Amino acid sequence: MIQLDWNFIFMQIFAFVLCITVHEFAHAITAYRLGDPTPKRQGRVTLNPLDHLDPLGTLMLILMVVTGARGIGWGKAVQVNPANFEHPRRDMMLVAAAGPFSNLLFALLIAGAMRFTPLPMTPSLVEFLIFMVYMNIGLMFFNLIPIAPLDGSKILAGLLPAETAYRYELAMFRFGPILLLALVFIVPGVLSTLVGLPTVIVVSRLLGTGL
Repeated sequence: MIQLDWNFIFMQIFAFVLCITVHEFAHAITAYRLGDPTPKRQGRVTLNPLDHLDPLGTLMLILMVVTGARGIGWGKAVQVNPANFEHPRRDMMLVAAAGPFSNLLFALLIAGAMRFTPLPMTPSLVEFLIFMVYMNIGLMFFNLIPIAPLDGSKILAGLLPAETAYRYELAMFRFGPILLLALVFIVPGVLSTLVGLPTVIVVSRLLGTGL
């Protein structure tokens, strides 16, 4: 009979909730600051995790953590109306970039606290904080992949010429989710190269462990 480490399982789920909350809040507050009231009206400009968790995405994460199966979890997407922006293409790109950037900033804050705080930390707290750094950096790299519906697709669309961006977004609307599922379940080695390796390198630098 397989013995489950429930402390580690709960730690992973709690870390996911915190990282997703910060990520989605960053999308919402950025859109609101750029002139779109939609996230505010929908109650998304908040750090309350319950307002940012997607039931199915959270369930998938729990099943993945408990069973060890390959998969992904996700938060509730922030709805944005580009018509409310002064510069729709640029501002959509900024809103998309805010999510991964918030995870990077969160990781930097945690790593800085770990490296420079004079206060003693228990082994359990250190383990949790290290996992938080890994998860934030991993989420950042994963979301920067330019495949819809990930943030990277919107960032790339904002950088491309308008006509090229239109064709790219149309292709992503049609094939993006299929490509993403294939990346996760069929060719995980590619995902490991795009996300896993850069994550290990960046985290080792942040925590001062070399590599």
